[in-house]
Amino acid sequence: MDKENKIVFTTGDNEEAEFTVLEQTTIGGCNYLLVIDESDENEAVAVIMKQVSDSEKDSADFFADEEVVYEPVEDENEIAAVSLVFNELLEDYDLV
Repeated sequence: MDKENKIVFTTGDNEEAEFTVLEQTTIGGCNYLLVIDESDENEAVAVIMKQVSDSEKDSADFFADEEVVYEPVEDENEIAAVSLVFNELLEDYDLV
């Protein structure tokens, strides 16, 4: 894939992890990314990341910042709902 589809996340341990962005969407005012980790040559792992903000900032200020914070979605109901949207956007992929 193109380098422009790559994104680097910094973990809580200050380690960098590179992912490939397959798709992005906004649902209910929340921004989501569908990314894959291709570090394992045999299998790519897909992760849904949700943009999170500081509760003290309003949304206009949040989008003006250079650095954006994403966290993996862990709630099973939220994963199921967002996966349905990504399935429609990416008909060539089968998301489980």
